[in-house]
Amino acid sequence: MKFNDSCAKCMYDRQCLKTDNKEYLAEIKRLLDNRPDDITSPQLVAAFNQLHEKYIGPLPSFKYVKKQYNDLVLSMEEDLRDKLRKSADPLATSLVMARIGNYIDFAALNEVNVDTFLSLFGDIEMREEEKETYRSFTDQCAKAKSFLLITDNCGEIVLDKLMLEQLKQQFPHLLITVMVRGGEVANDATMDDALYVGMDSVATVITNGAKIAGTVYSLLSEEGKRAVDSADVILAKGQANYESFAGEGRHAFYALLCKCDLFINRFNVPKLTGIFVVE
Repeated sequence: MKFNDSCAKCMYDRQCLKTDNKEYLAEIKRLLDNRPDDITSPQLVAAFNQLHEKYIGPLPSFKYVKKQYNDLVLSMEEDLRDKLRKSADPLATSLVMARIGNYIDFAALNEVNVDTFLSLFGDIEMREEEKETYRSFTDQCAKAKSFLLITDNCGEIVLDKLMLEQLKQQFPHLLITVMVRGGEVANDATMDDALYVGMDSVATVITNGAKIAGTVYSLLSEEGKRAVDSADVILAKGQANYESFAGEGRHAFYALLCKCDLFINRFNVPKLTGIFVVE
């Protein structure tokens, strides 16, 4: 997805809210003003993080926040499984639930509110305009041998696990791989989070090999590249994965909540609208 001037302004303004360190902000502006045409937002954030460590110090830890939201959604598991058992189409409902988890994003939102998150579960029906994409998704899963899920945030990864449970029930022949971040990046899910929430009980879990909040093929580990190259069906979660992976020329499904103007305008929907598309 092409990075534009409005994205650059938004990213710079967000850095200004974090600090008044003039050297740091000057470097950020220089980086944005001289960015390559093919740069993605996740790559820029990774560069920002390096500059933060250089001029300001260690990045703030999200360890407590990640545990808080992993525990919150883990505490909801049985109630959510009960809802899925009662659903007319448990897989479709689990996909909507997993997408709701994309709200837990401290990098994209100025405030993440538990009450707002919980309120989103008031509507767990897939919209009519998404059902054609869903039919394509299930048709391809029926024919596929391998499935790759590229995850996004903490907490969300619990809902991803519930979705994969439904996927395995409907398509038991699928070999499922889950790819998480290769290092701590804000509140994104890592291997520690995947093991903590029991993701390894439903899928093979690997990392992308990089401390980057997205999926840039050239930056993936060899294991990550093999997973992408060999997957018959790919589902990528969240804005950062869409921004970085949708431009790689690979067929993939994307599930996310629109949390910033770039996506709100791209899909012409209100803020926090869920999107399920294939590109």
